[in-house]
This record gives sequence, structure tokens and C-alpha cells, in this order.
Amino acid sequence: MLDSGKTETLLEVNNIEVIYNHVILVLKGVSLKVAQGGITALLGGNGAGKTTTLKAVSNLLHSERGEVTKGTISYRGEQVAGLDPAAMVKRGVIQVMEGRHCFEHLTVEENLMTGAYTRRDGKGNVEADLDMVYTYFPRLRERRKSQAGYTSGGEQQMTAIGRALMSRPETILLDEPSMGLAPQLVEEIFGIVKSLNEKEGVSFLLAEQNTNVALRFAHYGYILESGRVVMDGPAAELRENPDVKEFYLGMSEEGRKSFRDVRSYRRRKRWLS
Repeated sequence: MLDSGKTETLLEVNNIEVIYNHVILVLKGVSLKVAQGGITALLGGNGAGKTTTLKAVSNLLHSERGEVTKGTISYRGEQVAGLDPAAMVKRGVIQVMEGRHCFEHLTVEENLMTGAYTRRDGKGNVEADLDMVYTYFPRLRERRKSQAGYTSGGEQQMTAIGRALMSRPETILLDEPSMGLAPQLVEEIFGIVKSLNEKEGVSFLLAEQNTNVALRFAHYGYILESGRVVMDGPAAELRENPDVKEFYLGMSEEGRKSFRDVRSYRRRKRWLS
């Protein structure tokens, strides 16, 4: 288990605000840290601000007319807000977008190889990493000559993560990896994320609506509501927190609550003073 007290902070987001189209305030003072060698979960419902937080880190906001208007973002102690997205990739930070976003007309292997486009460390190293990706995702080896657009949702998610790995990342920003996938595939994807973290030393900041599965695999978690962090802590503690159980896991002392009950509870609950 990761000991956060003895690990270096790779990424630090400090009190950022994000505005779209100069008027729409989406993030309202979000702060978080990602430890080296850790899996950090960014949790919350649809519209909470998870994707916007990831795009603020990877500097992909400008393509959607968004900007960080307050606060700071640092990676390994250096300010990175406003850098070109390609500069973040060179620093070892790469985002896997929500919805997988494969190049549908390319084969699976061609998609993977696009992740190595910026590398200058030789064909041998690239081929070794391709073999490593196939080791973690044996299904991709079987489908390597298939057009990505004709593969399953799970295979496309594996392709997107594998493509990110081909850039030799230090940190992967993983957006909604469980979206649209069957529970068995979700477990498989998260199991591979755990293996990559433990065996390859890749750090992860993952945005996820599936709080239950995310908190089983993460080391630390932050819960976002309406653009604010309303709770954070070690994942094991969040799993046992009564508010998290009732608010996000649909559980209370009386047992499982219906979505309608949880939604009604959400309107009444006030975590922010």
C-alpha cells in the first residue's frame, strides 16, 4: 500500500477556478494532490467538474473556450498552467479522454503506434513497449490488425490506455474508464490499471462516476460536487465513511437505498457551510 507520507507529490492543483466562454464558472477553488506512484480518484456525479479538472491539468481547456482564471497547477514543483498540451506530454503527463477516442479508420496497432510519435529513443525501445502493452492487454494482440472502429467498447478503451502507455508516461489522467462498459470489463480495466501502477510505476489521476469500484483500486480520493471538493481522504477511509456510503454508494445503516432516496438526500445534504 502506498504510504502518502513518504512519497513525493507529482502533481499539485491549488485552488483553481475555471471559466468557460468568459462567463460560466465550472470549478470553484479545486485543490488536490497526486502522489508519485499512487492512484488518485476524482469522484462525483455527471457535471461535478471531474473532466474539467483533468483538462485544466493537461491544458486542453482552450480548445473548448475554457481557461484557468485563478489558482496554480504545478508538476514536480514547476508551474505548468498555460503550457502547450504537447509540452505536458513531454513532461510525462498524458490524458486518456472520456469516450475512448480511437482513430476508427486505423488498426489497433496503428492506434497504439501513434502514442509513440514524439519519442526519439529508437525503434527497439518502441517495439519493446508495444510488446509490453500487448502483455497487459492480450486481447489487443489478437485484434492488432483489426480496424479500431470495428472493435468493442472494452477493446477501444484498452487501445486508448495502451496508446497512452506508448508515450512512456509518468502520470496518466484517465477520464471515466468505466463508462459504457459491462461490469466484468470494468473490473478487468481497473485490474490492469492497478498492475501498471504497481509494476510499471505509472501514477494515475482517474475521474470516475463509479465510486464503488474506484475506491477499491485507488489509494486516495477526492469527491467533487458542483465544482468544489467536498470531501477527501485515503480511499479505505472514504469507503467506510457514512456520508459516502449513503451519498454515493447507495448504502445506509438500513441497507441499500433507492436512487430516488439518494437523490432526495442529495438535495437536503449540506457539506459546505
